[in-house]
Amino acid sequence: MTLTNRTLVIMAKALRVGSVKTRLAVNLSPQQATELYACLLNDTIALARTLDQVEIAIMCPEPDVEELSQSVMEAVPVVPQRGMGLARGLTSVFAHFANSGRQRVIAFNSDSPHLPASVLENAFDLLESRDLVVGPTHDGGYYLVGAKASHPALFEDDGMGTASAFDALLARAGRLELQAGFTEPFYDIDVASDLNRLAWELESAPSRAPRTASWLKERTRGAATGAGSL
Repeated sequence: MTLTNRTLVIMAKALRVGSVKTRLAVNLSPQQATELYACLLNDTIALARTLDQVEIAIMCPEPDVEELSQSVMEAVPVVPQRGMGLARGLTSVFAHFANSGRQRVIAFNSDSPHLPASVLENAFDLLESRDLVVGPTHDGGYYLVGAKASHPALFEDDGMGTASAFDALLARAGRLELQAGFTEPFYDIDVASDLNRLAWELESAPSRAPRTASWLKERTRGAATGAGSL
C-alpha cells in the first residue's frame, strides 16, 4: 500500500428525507432534495477518487454512520464525529486525522463536486508551508478548511453556517497565530440560485458531476412536461 500524508475528509449527513438541503425547499420537495444530495455526495466521492495518493474518509454525526455507510456508492471509511453540529464535526476531523502532526488534512463539504480537482491539489500544496488553508465561498462561508494539527479553538459555534463564517474563522486563526493560505473562491449548493447556476454549468460540462448532471437533466425534463421547475 502506498503511504501518503494527505487525507481528504468529506463532511456529510445521512440521506434522510427532510434533513438535508432544506434551504432548497422552495424549489424541491423533501424527497427531491434528498435525491439531489445523494447525487452531490456520490459525485464528491468520485471527485476525491481522482486525486493521487490521498486517503479519503467521510465524517458524520454518530447516529448517521450506519445509514450513510450503506448509502454511498463506493466503499469509503465513515467516521463518527464527537458531538453534534458543524463546529464539533470540524473539530473531530482534525483531532482524529491530524493527531500525528505529519498529516495534511482537508475537510471538504459534500456539495461542491463540480470543484476542479486542481483546487484540492493546490490546497494540499499550500499546507506544505502554511498552518491553515481555507476555500472561501461567495456567500461568506467556506467550502474547505485544512490543517496539519488539531486546533480545537479554531472552530466555535459563533458564526458557523452563517454569512460571517469565513471572517469568524480567520479571526480565530489570527488569535491562534496561524498562518493561512487560500484557494480560489467557489460556491456550494445551498439555495435556488446556486442550483440554477450548477444546472447551467453542468448542461455544457456534465462530466464535472455526472450523477448530479443526470438528476438535474431529468428534473428539467419533468419541468418541461409540467412537473415543476428549478
